[in-house]
Amino acid sequence: MNTRHHVALLYPGDRAARSLADPAASRFAALFEALAAAGVHAEPAVYHDDFADEVAAQLRGVQAVLVWCNPIEDGRRRDRLDALLREVASAGTLVSAHPEAILRLGTKDVLFETRDLPFGCDVCRVDSLSQLAAELPQRLRQGARVLKQHRGHSGIGVWRVAQAAGGMLTVQHAQRGSTPLPMDMAALMATLAPYFEPSNGGHMIDQAWQPRLAEGMVRAYLVEDRVAGFGHQAVNALHPDAPLPGPRLYHGPELAGFQTLRQQLESSWITQLRERVGLAHEQLPLLWDCDFMFGEPAADGTPRYVLCEINVSSVSPFPPSAVAPLVAAVRRRTALATT
Repeated sequence: MNTRHHVALLYPGDRAARSLADPAASRFAALFEALAAAGVHAEPAVYHDDFADEVAAQLRGVQAVLVWCNPIEDGRRRDRLDALLREVASAGTLVSAHPEAILRLGTKDVLFETRDLPFGCDVCRVDSLSQLAAELPQRLRQGARVLKQHRGHSGIGVWRVAQAAGGMLTVQHAQRGSTPLPMDMAALMATLAPYFEPSNGGHMIDQAWQPRLAEGMVRAYLVEDRVAGFGHQAVNALHPDAPLPGPRLYHGPELAGFQTLRQQLESSWITQLRERVGLAHEQLPLLWDCDFMFGEPAADGTPRYVLCEINVSSVSPFPPSAVAPLVAAVRRRTALATT
């Protein structure tokens, strides 16, 4: 074992999953194999709050831990895990993504913080139901809006709201399988009230609807500040006239149709983003992704992309093209950590 490169891959599971953890049988089998081929000893670190102390002891013996764990899923939260990760990071273990990076990049607040950057759009922060009731009707007169809870995944807590006839609203949840519903403003307030509870972030983000959403979304997979691949989903769940979402298709970083986006990200957008949210380069996650919607092209025909969200805490699956640069980044960062 090369002790200069000793890492753990952390993902959720119960006691049985931890006891029987097998790298070759995990969803990260290809990454485990590539790390081993590069001289990196990688071990599974199956996590649950019930045995958090055991996992913490394991992580104190590695140079780095790569974390795959959603912030909110099946009623579970990451409070205990985040405290654990902060503790092991302060002791010298490289944690990616660090909880601080998740807070800066991986909540919907990033849409408000970057609204004036080249990939931003019309975005408002709503801090109370009373503010929403006072401001939303005026914004709806300009077009549909998308209201997003502070943090989540899989479209949960993301709602498209549009005016309808007779003072009613048409409201659609982005969670797969949802259908448009007629609501009045009072019903909408009742539906959104839980997102304003302090435990759920206490606010929502209100983003202007992007008319080209029916054309799909593009996901740029990043290893630190370089594009490592793309994912393209041709149909989006929220579009009122679209069929059910199709599969996301994975591609390498050379995909012809998205080289403008790649150049923008690598030349300036990632730098602008991290500086705006207050992250140093070395605080960037080893693996993360940005979801973009298609905006209206510039006058000269240059494509425009509008940020929809950033995924930091549980980026999986990812294209095979991301494995080699991720392994290289792990080797580099763990070598630096031991010098």
